[in-house]
Amino acid sequence: MPSGTRADRARLEQLRDQLNHHLYRYHVLDDPEISDAAYDRLYAELVELEATHPDWVTPDSPTQRVGAEPVPGLAPVTHALPMLSLDNAHGDAELEAFDARLRRFVGRDEPIRYVGEPKYDGIAVELLYEDGLFVQGSTRGDGRVGEDITHNLRTVRSLPLKLRREISGSLEVRAEVFLPIAAFRELNRARLEAGLDPYANPRNSTAGALRQLDPRAAAERPMDLVCYGLGRGAESLSVRSQLELLERLAELGLRVSELVRPCESAAEAIAFHHELAERRDTLPFEIDGSVIKVDDFALRDELGQLNRSPRWAIAFKFPPRQETTRIEDIRTDVGRTGVLTPVAVLEPVQIGGVTVVHASLHNQDEIERLDVRIGDLVFVERAGDVIPKVVKVVHGERPDGTTPYRLPDTCPVCGSATVRLEDEVARRCPNLECPAQIKERLRHFASRRALDIEGLGEKLIDQLVERGDLERPSDIFELDSESLASLDRMGAKSADNLVAAIQRSRHTSLGRLLYGLGMRHVGERIAVVLAERARSLAGLTALTLEELEATDEIGPIIAASVRAFLDDQHNRDEIGRLERELEIEVPVTRKVPRAEVTDKVFVLTGALSAPRESFADRIRAAGGKVSSSVSKKTDFLVAGERAGSKLNKAEELGVRVIDETELEELLRA
Repeated sequence: MPSGTRADRARLEQLRDQLNHHLYRYHVLDDPEISDAAYDRLYAELVELEATHPDWVTPDSPTQRVGAEPVPGLAPVTHALPMLSLDNAHGDAELEAFDARLRRFVGRDEPIRYVGEPKYDGIAVELLYEDGLFVQGSTRGDGRVGEDITHNLRTVRSLPLKLRREISGSLEVRAEVFLPIAAFRELNRARLEAGLDPYANPRNSTAGALRQLDPRAAAERPMDLVCYGLGRGAESLSVRSQLELLERLAELGLRVSELVRPCESAAEAIAFHHELAERRDTLPFEIDGSVIKVDDFALRDELGQLNRSPRWAIAFKFPPRQETTRIEDIRTDVGRTGVLTPVAVLEPVQIGGVTVVHASLHNQDEIERLDVRIGDLVFVERAGDVIPKVVKVVHGERPDGTTPYRLPDTCPVCGSATVRLEDEVARRCPNLECPAQIKERLRHFASRRALDIEGLGEKLIDQLVERGDLERPSDIFELDSESLASLDRMGAKSADNLVAAIQRSRHTSLGRLLYGLGMRHVGERIAVVLAERARSLAGLTALTLEELEATDEIGPIIAASVRAFLDDQHNRDEIGRLERELEIEVPVTRKVPRAEVTDKVFVLTGALSAPRESFADRIRAAGGKVSSSVSKKTDFLVAGERAGSKLNKAEELGVRVIDETELEELLRA
């Protein structure tokens, strides 16, 4: 046998061993040693070698596996029809090659009609309904045998326990379960406050929830799901295409994606994929690509399937968001509440098309849990608009001479001695006049979910604080165009725009203001709860500790934090100044349905006279629904000044476009 062939055979066997090892680490132990991108590169190399030497393919090759083995501890469930995985495409050329293969296979020159769907970064499951009742749920497992997770899936509120239409016999529905980003962040915030380690990412948190033996533990993580396909029982629905199937599933009360799009050709599928990539960071859930499927079921039958995947569908992956790199240094940042946050300074690495040079290490406990040190090789993950974070250390690659890292005993900005309270994970700078804290409090106050002052960003706040123009939030409303225009990189036009944005922010809701004040333990939801309880700033300051504790969703820790904030004279003075500067909306606490608005879907875009959330609250109070994206289900697009891509899409779909005046008329009708 030629030496080149022997080398190929040896490399092929090495790749199989490596990939099987990494599959086990990822799917069985939930403890991967390499990134998804690195795994994909090894897998692609194996596929190429096996294509060159098809007689070397063996049943134990990772290319012949449908998935990984289920973990022990949950009852096995055999799938009547295998839950196949998908082949991957990593660029436009690979998607075009996929399309060309299909057209050659069926001998046609005309374009194939596809359906584009988001590829949710969650856990694939199968839902079994008997005569319309949910009776069993299972994981994909190895594609043929999964794990019974019925008790945990019953905690997913978007899963109907009874279908809305009568269905006889068995129906197996394929779905993806995931944890929304906001829920994941809140879950990690609560864990950190409780002194627990944060979860690495929403997918791992979802996997852990679905494997819980106690459904009460799973219920603590508000999971969601979307349905996308069928196993056994498909014939009972009498559908002939993917689009028809999704419509029928929705009629049955099953949740399907609103981001699905018919694509008349491969070119349209590629365009859909790139549009989805642009929206990725604005979505309320994680996606890692798109799924491109042949729409026509008859054509699917003609195409058939490969050993481990259907021939008629492919996962079109986004660039990876997790890679490995080295830690060059560790620095300490100071936040708005004085919390010291360690940040890893990285050897620059490309993740998802972005060069990443910093990653969060959270706190001293997290540093010790990871045992992360300067010089370590680490996994870094970038997701959404969250600062990249270190999720794993490759201890076997640690250089000699490294030492454990500890947060400093003095604030790196003002030099004050730092403290760590007995019941807290975080170490803090106690000096409220610390310049770093002042800047962070102002950034939070001006942020999109608080007062939403467009244009008042980090660099401008840094200059204004250092120049002495800003010390507290109420100072923002004293800024004028002349003083702003003298700042670096600010001209007269930019200064005028910022002043206009400040003026617009004067009209806000009580909930957004309370969130913007930055009280410890008061996130967006708790701010709304406080606003509805107090009805005004004066009402809030008058609430006793006991009255706060008696409020739904507010426990002793939050109540004590709010009361301590309000009892500080400096804070009370600032609240008084803000009350004089702002027009604060009284929160709506009960619905007043409007016939023209009830059950209608609204999307808000462009610059409006008040923060969008204040209009959203009024729409919901009138019985309407508010969505962040335009689709064929949208009834009204409310367009303010400088409306962009959402306006274009609404016009393409024939969605009714109204302005703020017309919205006011609907809400008064």
